[in-house]
Parts: sequence; structure tokens; C-alpha cells
Amino acid sequence: MELQLTNSPKLELKSVKSATIIGNDKSENNLIYNSNINSNNSSNNIVTDNSSFIEANTKSISLNHLQKDCIIPVFSKDNEKTIAHQEFIDVVHDCTTKLFSHHSIDEPEIRISHQIKGRTPSAIHKSAKDLLEHEKTIYYERMAFIIRVPSITETINGNELALTIGGVRAYNKENLYSKKSVEKFQVFIGYQNLVCCNLCISTDGMASEMRVGSTHELSSKIMELIETYDADKHLLQMRQLTEYNLSEKQFAQLVGRCRLYGFLPKEQKREIPSLLLNDGQVSTIAKDYYQDERFSKNHDGKINLWNVYNLFTSSNKSSYIDTFSDRNVNTFEFTNGLKNTLDGDSSYSWFLS
Repeated sequence: MELQLTNSPKLELKSVKSATIIGNDKSENNLIYNSNINSNNSSNNIVTDNSSFIEANTKSISLNHLQKDCIIPVFSKDNEKTIAHQEFIDVVHDCTTKLFSHHSIDEPEIRISHQIKGRTPSAIHKSAKDLLEHEKTIYYERMAFIIRVPSITETINGNELALTIGGVRAYNKENLYSKKSVEKFQVFIGYQNLVCCNLCISTDGMASEMRVGSTHELSSKIMELIETYDADKHLLQMRQLTEYNLSEKQFAQLVGRCRLYGFLPKEQKREIPSLLLNDGQVSTIAKDYYQDERFSKNHDGKINLWNVYNLFTSSNKSSYIDTFSDRNVNTFEFTNGLKNTLDGDSSYSWFLS
């Protein structure tokens, strides 16, 4: 399947509106970002849903909430602003709209965690319970989002997948106590399994540390990532997983080895391909092998690697935002390593031996 990109080296990138300080007679100044995306102006800014691409300790919020209710962190030594979460989302949405101009584009699905609370100087002597709404300030240390292209879909093992672009921003990975410097972002393109909302991301669809100094530079690097993503290769690798099966004994061996992996001596661990999922997530995989309604074992105990992969990506939903994307890519590499082991390659053989 060939992605229909509007490729042009002379694409004129839409300028991103800068953050502005808007005064108010009744409250302290707030940093507000005017996004190019039409957001929902409803007062219900915290969204509740039953299924998402990430869960853990995250909440779903509206773009309007980021634009209207959140301050923008700055680099403390020179008071230069960071690239705000809503700017990041807008740049990715803009790039997606340009490159897939003939397709429908969903509104961003946004998840946040680690709320940082503050107060305006006028409320310095008030107790927390007495604070008025305009005296409170908030921003979110970590944010992840996805943007689906629902008109580009594929089906694997009966599961419909939609092309998806997304990103992760974690302020805890920035040194906000220094002067303004390059900022770090994670951006990815891959597919979302619409049956379970699991993300399927490959190595060449992921920029784990995109370092930029401006929204223009961020836009250029995102365009490059999307244009170089090999969708055909990614889909082929995922389809091949349906052709390989693990027996119940092999799966039990895999789970046991995954549990042991975290306790290996450093010297031995360096000789084995990495597994980034934690012990609790491995336990979830073992449980879902029996209980998951979509990806559990067959009646004879066998399970194909596509289902194993989805058990891994499902368990990854419990990861914190700042580790989620790297672990997702790792699960794809790991499952393909298992496939290669069944073909006779020894790289991942420790996990099945």
C-alpha cells in the first residue's frame, strides 16, 4: 500500500502563531496560544472515554483546555518560552494536513499527566481551599497525542488499522532552570489497531529525540519523518506475524524469560536484545493470554505472533507518557525478533530456549 503524500520540496509551511500575553483586569496575565486547529469550545475540557492509546495515570483533555487554561513554561534564566504543547500539536496537525491533503484527518486525541499547579502572586497568603479559579495556574509536565487519518486503512488478521501520526512531549526531559536551548520531542507515524486502540510503531516511523530550536525546524523534521516512513515494509512485517505461532509451552517459556530478564547480571543482559516492558506488564501479558477477548490463545493453546504483539502493545498502555513510545517501538522489534528466532536466527533465542 502506497501512502498518497502530496510531496513537494517547495511546500510553504503554514506559519505558527506565536504565544501572546493577554491581560485581564480581574486576574494576572496568562500565556495563551492561538492554535490553527478548530477546537471544541465546550466547558467540558476533561474528556472521559473507555478506550485510548495510552492509559496509565493519564487523562484525556481537549485542545481548548490547553489553549485557554494552561500557562506555558519558560526557561527560567532568560524567561524565553518553551514550545507549548498546543503549538507542538498544531505543527504535527499542519504537517499531516499538508502531506495527506486528499484525505480526512481526525482531530487530535490528547492525553496528559503530571499536572503542575501554581498560583498568582495576589494569592500568596491564601490557603489552597480558599483559592479562586483565576488565582490558580496549571500546566502539564507530560503530554501525548495522536492524529488519525481514517481514510487510510489496512486489515491484518481481521483487525482494521488506521494510519496514525502522533507525538510525545515531556518537560521533565528539559532543563528549564537554564537559558533557552534546543528542545526535545518524540514524533511517530504508524498505525492504530482500531479493535483495541493499540498503536503499532516501527523503528523507521519513530524519532525518539527530535531536537529543535523553533516550530519551523520542528515542522521541517516532522515532514521529513513522514515522507521517509516506509508503510509497505511496516505492513508486510506486521502481516508476517500472523504466519507464525507459539505453542503454550513456548509462550510459557517466553513469559518466564521475560520475568527473569530484569534480574539478569549486567554483563549477560548486554548480550541479549533489550526488552523495555516491566514485570507488571509481563504479568498482564500472561493474564491476557487466557482472558483477552481479542488476542488470547486458541483452544489448543497456540497463539500467533500478531496476537502476541497486541498483548505486548496492550500491556504497554500502562506505561508513563515519557516511556510509552520507546516501549511501543521495542515491542515491535521484540516480536519480530521472536519471528526471526522461529526462522532459525539466534539473536532472540534466549527468550524461547
